[in-house]
Amino acid sequence: MTDTHRKTYRPWQPDAYRQQALSPDDKLPEDDLVFFLIDLVPQLNLRRFYAPYEDETRGAPPFDPALMVCLLLYSYCQGVRSSRKIARACERNLAFLAIVGSDRPDFRTISDFRKLHLEAFIDTFTDVLRLAKEAGLIQLGVLATDGTKMVGNASRHKAMSYGYLVKEVERLRAEITALVKEAQDTDAAEDAVHGSRRGDELPAELARREQRLAAIQAARQRLETQAKADADAERQRRADAEAERARTGQKRRGREPGPIDDTPDPKAQTNFTDPELKIMKTNNKGWDYCGNAQAAVDGKCQIILACDVVPDSNDKQQAVPLAQQTLVNLAHAGIARPVDAQGQAVPIPNLTDSGYYSATAAQGLIDLGLDPYMATERQRHHAAASPLHAPPTEATAKEQMTAKLRTPAGRALYALRKTIVEPVFGQIKGAREIRRFLLRGLEKIRGEWRLICLTHNVLKLWRYRCAPSGV
Repeated sequence: MTDTHRKTYRPWQPDAYRQQALSPDDKLPEDDLVFFLIDLVPQLNLRRFYAPYEDETRGAPPFDPALMVCLLLYSYCQGVRSSRKIARACERNLAFLAIVGSDRPDFRTISDFRKLHLEAFIDTFTDVLRLAKEAGLIQLGVLATDGTKMVGNASRHKAMSYGYLVKEVERLRAEITALVKEAQDTDAAEDAVHGSRRGDELPAELARREQRLAAIQAARQRLETQAKADADAERQRRADAEAERARTGQKRRGREPGPIDDTPDPKAQTNFTDPELKIMKTNNKGWDYCGNAQAAVDGKCQIILACDVVPDSNDKQQAVPLAQQTLVNLAHAGIARPVDAQGQAVPIPNLTDSGYYSATAAQGLIDLGLDPYMATERQRHHAAASPLHAPPTEATAKEQMTAKLRTPAGRALYALRKTIVEPVFGQIKGAREIRRFLLRGLEKIRGEWRLICLTHNVLKLWRYRCAPSGV
C-alpha cells in the first residue's frame, strides 16, 4: 500500500514516551494550582490533622497529613471527590503526582482520612479566610446570603409515604405472628432433626421481617415527630399573626384557617438510605432528597465567609444562625469589622431574598450589628423606586422593610445580591460540576459542604494572586 499522506505531522512515538521520566516541574506551568497548594498548605494550621496520630505507635507510619490535606484540597478544586477517582488520578495525572510522588495512597486511605478529619477542616476554612483578608479579597462592605438545593446520596426508591408505612406495619405484624405460631407448632417435630442444637433459633424469615418492621416503625416515628414540630410552628405563627393584628387593629383577610393536625400527611415521605434528608423541590421542577446548602458571601471577591447545610427546604430560620457563624468565623480568622471615625462598629449590609424574611429574623440581624436588606416579596424587574420619605410610624416591620428596599439607595444595594452570592453557586455547580453530596448523614454532609466552600475560597485566592490572566 502506497503512502498517500503529504502533510507533515509531529512525530508520535508512544514507546519512547513510556521510557521517559516525566517531571511535573518540567511539564506543568510554574503558576499551576497544584504548586500554589503545595506552597499554601504549610502555611495552614494543621494541628488537628496531626493530633490523632501523635500517640499511635502501632502499624506502619501513616501518610503525612499535610500531603493528604493538599491532595483533598486539589481534588475538590478540580471537582474530583470520589476516593476511587482520586486514587486513580494519583496514578495517571501529573498534577496529582506532583503531590503524592511515588508513594500513592489507595482509595480506602483517602476515604478514611476524609471521614476522620471533616471537622478539622473548620480550622482550615478560617485559615484561608485569614489569608484572603491579607490578600485584600475581603472587605466586609456588604454581605449576601442565599441557599441552594444539593441532591443527597439517597435514592428516591428507598422511601415510603406515611400512609404506606402504616399499612406495612400492620402487614408485617400479621406475618410475624403467623411465623411465630408456625415455629411453635413445629418445634417438637424438628427436635430430632436439630440434634444437639436447641431447635428454637429464630427463623431467618422472622428475623428479616422483624428488622424491616423496626426500620419502618423508626421511619414512622420520624414522620410523626416532624409533623408535631410543624404543627407547633404553625400554632406559633398564627399566634404571632394574631398578636400583630391586635396591635395594628387590622382584621383578618380571607377565611378562618382550619384546625391544626398533629398527624403526618399520608403522602409525607421519609428515606431509608439517609433519613436526615427530606424531599425537596429542585430547580428542574422535580423532587429529590436534598440538603439546603447555605452560604454567606463577602461582596468584594465572592469569598464565602460561612456555610451550612440544613434539612429544611424553607430558609425562614437560616438568616440569623448563618450570620452568627459568619461573625464567629471572622473572629477566629482575626478579621475586624469595619468601624467609623469614632471607632464604632459600622453595621454591615446583609442582603437576602424573600425566602429569609421574617420580622424576627430582621431584628435578629440588627441585634448582631448587621443592616438587613431582606426582600419581603418577589422583586419585580424595572419597577420604579419609591420617593424618599420615611414610612408612617404605625407601619409594620414588614412594611418598613419593604419601604427600605424601594428607595433608590435600597434598590441599588439590593441589586448587588445577584452579583455576589448567586454566581458562587454557579461556579460550584457549573464550573466544578459539584451538584450532589457524596456522603450520608447531616453532619458528614455539612463537613463535605464546608470542604466544597473552602476550596471555592482557595480557587479565588489562587486566581487573584497568581492566575496567568491576572484576574
